[in-house]
Amino acid sequence: MVQATARHLLVSTQEQCETLKQQIEAGADFADVAKANSSCPSGAQGGELGSFGPGMMVKEFDEVVFSAPLNVVQGPVKTQFGYHLLEVTSRG
Repeated sequence: MVQATARHLLVSTQEQCETLKQQIEAGADFADVAKANSSCPSGAQGGELGSFGPGMMVKEFDEVVFSAPLNVVQGPVKTQFGYHLLEVTSRG
């Protein structure tokens, strides 16, 4: 089974998500932004989600994680939890 590793951050609004994406694209460290802003418990680890396979995350998240280019910030991705930025760090 294909496995991926990714990191993400979760916020409540699309606007905040887009603002944070701009900060990261301008050079801010993803992990630092996640620690400061993410409402997900993974934020404390810089958004690291570890390794997981298809179907272990919500559908909208899975679709991006298993198709997006590596090491490129994706989002906002809307799920029932809120708005995510995510970065696939490995897949194989």
